[in-house]
Amino acid sequence: MERDGGGSDLLAALLDGMDAALCAFDANGVITHWNREAERILGWSAEEAVGRRGFAGWAARTADADEVQARLMAVMETPGRQVDEFALLRKDGGRVLIRTQSSGMRGADGKPAGVYSAFSEVHEQIDLERSIALSEALFDDASWGVVLVDVDLRPTVVNGYAARAFGSGRGSVLGRPLGELVVQGVEELEAALHHVLAEGAPKSPAELWVSVSAADGERRRCWRSGFLRLASPLAEEPVPLGVGWMFQDVTESKLAAQEADRLRFRSSQLYRAGRAAAECEDPMEAATVYLDFALAGFADHALIDLVAGERPEGSAAPVRLVRVAETPSGGGSGPGMPVETGGIPVRYMTGHPALQAMDRNGSVRASAPGASAAAAASAASGGSPQAPVAVPSAWATSRQWPPDSVHALCTVLRSRGRSLGVVTFLRGASRAAFERPDAVYAEDVTIRVAAALDLSAVLSD
Repeated sequence: MERDGGGSDLLAALLDGMDAALCAFDANGVITHWNREAERILGWSAEEAVGRRGFAGWAARTADADEVQARLMAVMETPGRQVDEFALLRKDGGRVLIRTQSSGMRGADGKPAGVYSAFSEVHEQIDLERSIALSEALFDDASWGVVLVDVDLRPTVVNGYAARAFGSGRGSVLGRPLGELVVQGVEELEAALHHVLAEGAPKSPAELWVSVSAADGERRRCWRSGFLRLASPLAEEPVPLGVGWMFQDVTESKLAAQEADRLRFRSSQLYRAGRAAAECEDPMEAATVYLDFALAGFADHALIDLVAGERPEGSAAPVRLVRVAETPSGGGSGPGMPVETGGIPVRYMTGHPALQAMDRNGSVRASAPGASAAAAASAASGGSPQAPVAVPSAWATSRQWPPDSVHALCTVLRSRGRSLGVVTFLRGASRAAFERPDAVYAEDVTIRVAAALDLSAVLSD
């Protein structure tokens, strides 16, 4: 008897500890079990419910009670589970729609012995189903990446979008350190995840620039990321389970926005330069004003070299260029100033970019050896700062440029169908290499500079 009593107490404790409401009926439809969750939903205690025959007269309207009872007891004769929805009465008189899952019970002799039914409020069940459906949709084929990361910062669940972003299969990503998935930017990503684990989710999305491996090399991508700290709902105090990380690849839109901002700024600089140059009495001063405005956000140094003497178009004679203006090259910054050289040509070597530009009547770009890889990474990241490139100053000084120069862009000064000389824009190691859009902008600036220099030559005659 003591053993039976202990078993009954254990059964009662298990039933009362369940998250779902549960009641049981014997073969005659009399309630034999009623747990605490059932009491919470309907308000009727176990003492009030156990021993009653069906729900008539207390937990269901008289008009509905017979149908409810018949549907519940019908499952006793059929195999499997049966799902039904009923409107029952709470003890305070309110009605509540519940969803039940009922199964028949059989005795030791194999004959029907009763029915047990687990039930919950329909809206709670719908909320649960919605949560499950949302989780399945997110981890199936959502239009953004979803990654669940454990407290050791290792992915535990990854959806298809995220796997493609990492350049791996969904299964091969799981359990691997983030440093094996992200080539560059993993420190910033891990710092964000640690912050979420310690402090909670940030108030707004964060944009992270990362590099991931691909078949054609590394790809620099911008991921707009949101984070959620995951905590166990079963613990008395919140226990972090990891981080939910959601992201979208916004690289293309980010680069497009940066390019649009760059174009707006350069257009504004040209407009301001034109207004300022119009107030200059000396055309040579106007030419240097154009360069000063063009340098902002574009280059570190600028040089103006003019053709020494008259050189007929199509002539095969070597071009001699004389330096007439330049920006400070001693490590500082400042406006472009005229240079007094006494008409002595600059000692440009054969094949110098400035001479190539004169020969082609176009733009020529050049970069120091070893600077190409850093320039490509900077360009792929939208021009984000890169570590300075260690380049010997001999590359620049041998070309008669400031020693800190790493990238050069030479454009021809054209006016009235003649090549007047060359403008050279120079960038240091902290900047990316010049690209084709930069050459277009430089040519636009050079046209204005050439007009001012041509006017200066006309006035001096």
